[in-house]
Amino acid sequence: MTSHTVPTGIDVFDPDRYVPTPPHHDFAVLRAQAPVYWQTDPQLPTGHWAVTRHADVSWIARKPELFSSELAGAQPMEYDEVAIGMQRMMMINQDAPQHSRVRSLVNRGFTPRMIEQLRDRIAAECERIVDEALRTGGGDFVQQVAAELPIVVIAELMGVPRDQRHKLFAWSKGVAGEADPDSGGARAARVAAQEMGQYAAVLGAERRGCPAGDIVSRMVSADAQGNELTESEFQAFFVLLAVAGNETTRYAIAGGVQALMAHPEQWARLKADPSLVTTAAEEIVRWETPTKVFRRTAVTDVELGGQLIRAGDKVMAHLTSANRDEEVFDDPFTFDVGRDPNPHLGFGGGGPHFCIGRHLALLEVELMFRTLVERVAEFQPAGPARRLRSYQFHGLTHLPVRLVAA
Repeated sequence: MTSHTVPTGIDVFDPDRYVPTPPHHDFAVLRAQAPVYWQTDPQLPTGHWAVTRHADVSWIARKPELFSSELAGAQPMEYDEVAIGMQRMMMINQDAPQHSRVRSLVNRGFTPRMIEQLRDRIAAECERIVDEALRTGGGDFVQQVAAELPIVVIAELMGVPRDQRHKLFAWSKGVAGEADPDSGGARAARVAAQEMGQYAAVLGAERRGCPAGDIVSRMVSADAQGNELTESEFQAFFVLLAVAGNETTRYAIAGGVQALMAHPEQWARLKADPSLVTTAAEEIVRWETPTKVFRRTAVTDVELGGQLIRAGDKVMAHLTSANRDEEVFDDPFTFDVGRDPNPHLGFGGGGPHFCIGRHLALLEVELMFRTLVERVAEFQPAGPARRLRSYQFHGLTHLPVRLVAA
């Protein structure tokens, strides 16, 4: 085993360290000196392993036989036995064979071909949202623009009436803000998840009785082999999609605008060459990394990065760090809208839990920034930004901006 000497005071688990910006310097130190680092953990009597290199994060994601998502869940927080039992209804907290079965059923609605069919509708929503923001001259970009698009798209995908989409937004925000006092904290998160699950149960029952051709109807119907989601599995997937599909895309769009304001030369590049929007969307996800970490539990003793990880150990794979890895990215601390190739891990490290909504999220980000490039001449900061306090997500909750029409 390798012995690493690490400067004292490093803590890449504390959610306060990510407000207002992630501890990128500490991650760089860990990648160089202790890529598999024993991190103190206020939720555990001992600690956990913090894994920070791109190659190691990807390796863990692709080794479900060594690292379980199900034993203690894929989220950073600790849950009691009752709560973790409920968490295991979500496919992100499952191992094979259950995960394989559930994913094969929900994947029917998220193939690249299915998502591409949404392009024109998403583009029209982007135009409507940006035009309305321009009409008012701007305000909180998160609320006016970044939050509006994904919640409209998710609501349409899931067959939620347009006038009820605000419910999804409130529930999603509540669940994501589990560690954020400004969002209500853990109690509000539990209530939001319960209410969203109840809403999903009613919606699923309606679609079983009267299919409507939307994703919900697909989810509650049997596949060609007669396999179908149980009621509980559907409710869990509904909550997962509403939170992951809404929160992460919102953070990417808002973070992308903040990055472009901080790097005006990159905004000028996009304005001069709109074809760069496709690579810009990938770079925005790398730069912002809305899902900052995933958690696994070692199934057996395994060596990684010169350290012995023992069976039962908690392992935290830091996507935020992997997406700044100097061994993988040229000038990783440079925001480059033309970056290509860009093997970021913003949608996970690959393997069976690779983000099922990747194509949808990238399409939304790409089309929103295409619209912004066409219609906006300039973004002007209009007040202090604020980031979410969270163990799992990284993103802006407020971004005051004045928009100048092109």
